[in-house]
Amino acid sequence: MDKVPRIPPPAAALGAALVQRALSDGTRPPTKARTLASLTISLVSFSMAGAAASRFRRSGTTLEPFQPDRASVLITGGANAVSRNPMYVGMAGLLLAHAVWRGSWTALLPLVGFVVFIDRGQIHSEEAALLERFGAAYEAYQATTPRWIDRRSFTWPPTPQRATTVM
Repeated sequence: MDKVPRIPPPAAALGAALVQRALSDGTRPPTKARTLASLTISLVSFSMAGAAASRFRRSGTTLEPFQPDRASVLITGGANAVSRNPMYVGMAGLLLAHAVWRGSWTALLPLVGFVVFIDRGQIHSEEAALLERFGAAYEAYQATTPRWIDRRSFTWPPTPQRATTVM
């Protein structure tokens, strides 16, 4: 069993937001344009993460990031057709919105740190467990859907909704 303490992704995002605030202390109040951009990014990010979490709950599969081997269903539709990790993309988007609202280039540094931390520390173990659990179905999903966001995320029509159930 892994003895290294793990940081839950939402706690890592909150920590990054606090560092953003510390790094951008003393910036000018947000302009209307920055506020509008920040609100738009926040809405899209929150919607993406929320839609994915809701689909996981409705499908009866785990949301627990440290136990991906408990996944009972491979979710590939909805927000998961845009990114294999829409909840993490949503958290990163909220950090981007916070940096925009604060109007600080240095506030982007914790966002980069969060993405690297999640990509290297969390997603790698999740993908290994999902590949072992779902095999070829997960490989096909990896081939058609980006880990984060790339040009495939914006194709129309989106990847058809599919789900694989393992009992």
